Amino acid sequence: MLDALQAQIRQACHAGQPLAIRGGGSHAGQLPAPGPGHTLQVSDYQGIVQHDPAELVITVRAGTPIAVVNAHLAQHQQMLAHEPPEHDGQATVGGMVATASAGPRRVYRGPVRDQLLGAQLIDGRGELLRFGGRVMKNVAGFDISRMLAGSRGSLGVLTELTFRVWPLPEEERTLVFAAHEQEAITWLNQWAGQPLPLSGSAWQDGQLWIRLSGHSASVTAAHRLLGGGLDEAPPWSALREQHFARQTLSTGEALWRLSVPPTAPPLALPGLTLLEWGGGLRWLKAPLSAEAIIRQRVQALGGHCQCWRAEGAPQQVFDPLPAPLLALQQRIKARFDPAGVFNPGLFYPTL
Repeated sequence: MLDALQAQIRQACHAGQPLAIRGGGSHAGQLPAPGPGHTLQVSDYQGIVQHDPAELVITVRAGTPIAVVNAHLAQHQQMLAHEPPEHDGQATVGGMVATASAGPRRVYRGPVRDQLLGAQLIDGRGELLRFGGRVMKNVAGFDISRMLAGSRGSLGVLTELTFRVWPLPEEERTLVFAAHEQEAITWLNQWAGQPLPLSGSAWQDGQLWIRLSGHSASVTAAHRLLGGGLDEAPPWSALREQHFARQTLSTGEALWRLSVPPTAPPLALPGLTLLEWGGGLRWLKAPLSAEAIIRQRVQALGGHCQCWRAEGAPQQVFDPLPAPLLALQQRIKARFDPAGVFNPGLFYPTL
């Protein structure tokens, strides 16, 4: 199958034909929407290539559903540390890396790029490139693999990926507290500076949830220290699967993904709010007409925002890049995709 993909890419390069890379389709409807072009379907390239439980390393083909990988790892009492969404079995490992998808555990165990040890991809010349390796320690050359996380297929077609994996925790316990938004932000930042076995946090509508994961003794000790009630129906599955981000929008509404310093105070913006990742990720369902004030408020705090979904057309999906950073992105794009055939304009018009 790799030969066929390489041939299609070379043909598109020679013809100047844009390619819209498609995996499981789990991000359909999310902004930015793919531009026009021939669809390059890669979801059929599936399978677990190698798994060494003792070394905590797994290599999989990019079209493999995340659900398949999770089920396989669970048989060995292991997991992907960043807790990516499965999206009803549609989400693939390649799409996970391309979009840097992660769940509640991300801020406590590290993002996708920190788990990615190696990658194989086809570049815009149709050449098969390999970066990193299948070992935990690899110090040869630049860590190109990390750069691929969140690149949204703009640099090449991911074909094979190697991750470090983590042992499943012995016990997990969810605590719930009544708190207004500022209280929740204060507590989350206080607890983040303590040696607590935190693995998830969220706040919405006056309730704060904390997940503790690890050895039973440490979980019990942390519960005794923090207090709070036990939640027997915790929200982590819904948070992982981004149910808030997938809710129905009315005409003129938008869903915003806001990245801010965890210590940032409540944003006092119109709409429904959900806090995750220790307060550093804030979802906002608000009118599109509030776009200017949303971006202004977030940028003033040193953060950035993305219009995740909208019933209408936002002025822009991402915040504008500073000129030096845009120039750097353009140089990287030119080296990996000189003809500009991969997902053109998906980030910005000039990328």
